[in-house]
Amino acid sequence: MPADARGIRTNPLQEIFWTRTSLLLAVLIVVSGTCLFLAGGMDPGNGKNFVQAIGTGTMISAVVGFGQTLITAAASQRALVAPVIEESKKALHELSAEYRSLNSEFFPTHVFEATSEPDPKFNELMMADLARSRQYLFRGFAGRHAAARLLHSHAEWEMRAVLADPREATTISGRARYLLRKEGAEADYDDIQQRLHDEVRVGLVGLYHARSRCTRIDLTVVDDPPLDRLEIFDDSVWITLYSDARSATTLYPRTLRFSEGSFIYNMQRAELLRTCVSRAARHFQITPETTRQDFLGLFTKITGEPLSEEQFHELEGKFRAFRKEFSTAAELGS
Repeated sequence: MPADARGIRTNPLQEIFWTRTSLLLAVLIVVSGTCLFLAGGMDPGNGKNFVQAIGTGTMISAVVGFGQTLITAAASQRALVAPVIEESKKALHELSAEYRSLNSEFFPTHVFEATSEPDPKFNELMMADLARSRQYLFRGFAGRHAAARLLHSHAEWEMRAVLADPREATTISGRARYLLRKEGAEADYDDIQQRLHDEVRVGLVGLYHARSRCTRIDLTVVDDPPLDRLEIFDDSVWITLYSDARSATTLYPRTLRFSEGSFIYNMQRAELLRTCVSRAARHFQITPETTRQDFLGLFTKITGEPLSEEQFHELEGKFRAFRKEFSTAAELGS
């Protein structure tokens, strides 16, 4: 009788079928053997012939019936069991597809836990998303990391960036208070504020240098943007959770990646695009044709502070140093 490699049947219906067949065969053999045994001890005559005929007929029925069962078992399997198996597989496939759809809509595709050093796998996946995109949407405090990523790519994007407004005192002070809680009691509030001002200036110079990688860079400066950094590509959105209390002691917070079509992707993209056209914010633009003199004037409008050639070169040097340090740690390449 059919069995798997270990002698165990692989299908409950097969088990029932072969158990029933084996039982019937055993009964027929017992009846046949009993009749033939009894006929052997009887005197010649009609009674002996009758009992012998029953035994012989039963034996022939058992052999023919079992042979027919062996021949038709495969056909019965295909006709009865296979359709049930196929329907079950189809139902499970549809159920799995439904669960995958729900997962892609509400759950992140990747979760990167907080670290003290850049995660090369994190950066490799983000750079791959950037390479496949035509539009890069960014919301953060200064934009230094976005500028560094653009300069390590060789395509052309339309970029929209939402940054902190350095002219608003609450923008810097709010972020400084957050960093003060993050860095502990030994941190100096004035030093943090100065560092944040430098990050904004360096970020603007970095975006100016990255203008050659974009068809245009639309800048929107807002009062006190959310703590969480947002980076949106054509097929994914990355949310860096600076607001996560569990990331308070690490330099690089926990980050979630959601795919295009997810609820989070659509919600965050719509919110960022609304900010980019908001009348409450200030809007600027950098293009590949923006000259240094144009940028110096733009810098003054954004920050409220004039920028001399000497100061520009100083910020340029700081950005290059930041880019080199970040690129080496994140393994972004040369």
